[in-house]
Amino acid sequence: MIEILAVDDDKGILEMIRKALSREGYVVTVLDDPMKLDERTLGKYQLILLDVMMPGLDGFSLCRKIRNLVDCPILFLTARTAEKDLMEGLGIGGDDYITKPFGIGELRARVAAHIRRENREKKHAVCIGGVRFSMEEKRIFYEDTEIGFTKAQYSICEFLALNRGQVFSKERILEHVFGFDGESSDSAITEHVKNIRAKFQKFGVNPIETVWGIGYRWK
Repeated sequence: MIEILAVDDDKGILEMIRKALSREGYVVTVLDDPMKLDERTLGKYQLILLDVMMPGLDGFSLCRKIRNLVDCPILFLTARTAEKDLMEGLGIGGDDYITKPFGIGELRARVAAHIRRENREKKHAVCIGGVRFSMEEKRIFYEDTEIGFTKAQYSICEFLALNRGQVFSKERILEHVFGFDGESSDSAITEHVKNIRAKFQKFGVNPIETVWGIGYRWK
């Protein structure tokens, strides 16, 4: 499920964006006041659209504010076509721009192209099924509530989540968490996973699946 955020003070443009991209199967969140953006939710989006000319907080300023919090593509919506303006937007962390007025076809094509080629390594935040990783701070949240994990527990969760769907043996997880020279045994991984599950179960979720005879994977 691809989630997209669009920020523009023009409600008509936001509604057009929402309808156009929703028909492509994207989940679209629209916001007409950049000052109301909740930075804690940014990690769940796979692409962000920002209008350049907004009162209070323009798109360039907002990009500077959030670029270190997200890894996803940021596309500017702008009527400013001067080269220096476009270069400024790309220089502060924007990935592309769409010139206003734009058509639905161009919007869909640009968005689809960026999502297809989005393969950069996640370094800041990633959200999987309601579980959000703040990767710089090494913290995990379920929706807006932090779940307290030890360093080892966090490392196990991050490793499995970023490789979700793949099955890893206890030995492979042990190697990742403690290194080749670690003194722990694979039974420590069993205990860590047990404790991780207990913490997630308080929120009614159980993202780590046991694949009997092989190991664990993130569902």
